[in-house]
Amino acid sequence: MSFLVDEAIEAYAEAHSTAPGPALLALAEETRATMSAPQMLTGTIEGRFLELLVFAAGARRVLELGTFTGYSALSMAAALPPGGRIDTCDIEPKHVEVAQRYIDASPYADRISIHLGPALETIDRLEGSFDLVFIDADKPNYASYYEAVLPRLSERGLIVIDNTLWSGRVLDPQDEDTRAIAALNDAIAADERVVAVQLTIRDGVTLIRPR
Repeated sequence: MSFLVDEAIEAYAEAHSTAPGPALLALAEETRATMSAPQMLTGTIEGRFLELLVFAAGARRVLELGTFTGYSALSMAAALPPGGRIDTCDIEPKHVEVAQRYIDASPYADRISIHLGPALETIDRLEGSFDLVFIDADKPNYASYYEAVLPRLSERGLIVIDNTLWSGRVLDPQDEDTRAIAALNDAIAADERVVAVQLTIRDGVTLIRPR
């Protein structure tokens, strides 16, 4: 499903990105067949983008807010250096069941820990700093997640926020989710603590680093 880019261009870009392996293809197929909101699936382009961000940053400690069925966590795990770890959070048991099954069957089972419950509580329980944080959870709490993880970044840490263009609806916010995203976009743009860039990948991805 293309959110912002013309579908033909999106398909061309996907065809010219390294294809996912059989396990991710199976996960994507099961997600589309069994989940009520399959459009939440990360997919090939964003999955590879996240993998390359982890690789380029040399991230050893990754925090993900919003596991869904595990596609993004598995994508990022493929680029972790030896000893690297991912903590991923979700509040929906059905999502966690599918994600855990695919993680257990992957080569990265010892690198990914799923935390079932409210993400802000999980953040408080986890110790240490994070090299990369991927936020892709409930939109009304986006600002709270941003403020919770910003002081927990390592020296060269990176925040990656998904859905920040929200199919273009941020241009005229009319509902709670859209207003929350638009307000966070404005706050980040004015935040002198950070440097940010908003990209038109899939449904909008914003990259943020501390100054």
